[in-house]
Amino acid sequence: MKFARRLDRVPPYLFAELERKIDEKAKAGIDVISLGIGDPDLPTPPAVVEEMQRQVGRPETHRYPSNRGLQAFRRSVSDFYADRFGVDIDPETEVVPVLGGKEGVAHIAFACVEPGDVCLSPEPGYPPYTSGPLFAGADIHYLPLREDLGFAPDLDGIPVDVLVRAKLLFLNYPNNPTGAIVPDSLFLRAVELAREHDLIVVHDNAYSEIAFDGYRPPSFLATDGAKDVGVEIFSLSKGWNMTGWRVAWVAGNAEVVERYRSLKTNLDSGMFDALQLAAVAALTAARDFPAEMSEIYRRRRGLMIDALAAIGLPASPPKATPYIWVRVPEGYNSASFTELVLEEAAVVVSPGPSFGPSGEGYVRISLTVADERLEEAARRIASSLRVEATA
Repeated sequence: MKFARRLDRVPPYLFAELERKIDEKAKAGIDVISLGIGDPDLPTPPAVVEEMQRQVGRPETHRYPSNRGLQAFRRSVSDFYADRFGVDIDPETEVVPVLGGKEGVAHIAFACVEPGDVCLSPEPGYPPYTSGPLFAGADIHYLPLREDLGFAPDLDGIPVDVLVRAKLLFLNYPNNPTGAIVPDSLFLRAVELAREHDLIVVHDNAYSEIAFDGYRPPSFLATDGAKDVGVEIFSLSKGWNMTGWRVAWVAGNAEVVERYRSLKTNLDSGMFDALQLAAVAALTAARDFPAEMSEIYRRRRGLMIDALAAIGLPASPPKATPYIWVRVPEGYNSASFTELVLEEAAVVVSPGPSFGPSGEGYVRISLTVADERLEEAARRIASSLRVEATA
């Protein structure tokens, strides 16, 4: 058979590979602790589940939904942005539901770039920042996120010949995989750059509701001029433990939102009305749930940071996200350390280069497992290092 070559332009999806490795170990009867995938281990808020159950029972929700989204959904997003970020979102023209943040990130490139254009993609970063533009036929210019720069892209260091062709700039803060928070003035500089070079800025805001120590992550759309040049993708997955529900939205610049809505009319039939109404419950009845989850992750963060330090792997405690970005021990690279803890400790971590070349020398540890499993994982990793040292 002959297939399209576009899939050959991207590596196997990171989390699919992790799932395969976990499955292999499980079939062999090995107890694997996965710290690789950021999938919350605790349930969705009861108010959301109960509303979903109620709405599924209503025949009115069983028909084709609208790609624009229900008025109640769009209004709840507008109210949430006003209350949480102080941002005015027009529910009629500036928000559209999407089937999870991944769909939003991956597909928005089809509305913004075409073959020959350049997408500015931070790395290490969420893989769809690269795969979406590549599938759309664009070229990628990586923006390395280095520790000495606070894991911020050097927007002033982008070559002029790249900026001439650039159409799309991805940003993501709080950041996956590094856990970094947005540096002062970065959003403002992104707006200025977008105006200077006619760029569309897409901010992936998947983690703003998981934060610690009094930190309140901002929205890109709260930046002066942000809605003139871009949009933000917001997901309920992490803050409300709703990864399987696939509920997110694109909000901001009305022209970009409308182009995205037009794209969706050709790709899918919209979000199930019952899901949208359950999302309304998340943003209202369960509005404070992310604060409860943040406290749980704060406790787990401390547990893992202390455990890592005890085995000679110091890491900075992140102010947001359920992830810890850790330098691998001396004498290892990301791949060899990942392989060691998998084979010797049956613990899965995410190798840094899976998120981009600048991830070499790091692994990402997810806090989305119970405390006792985190403690057990730390013990196993310590044991594997001792075994390796004496081998």
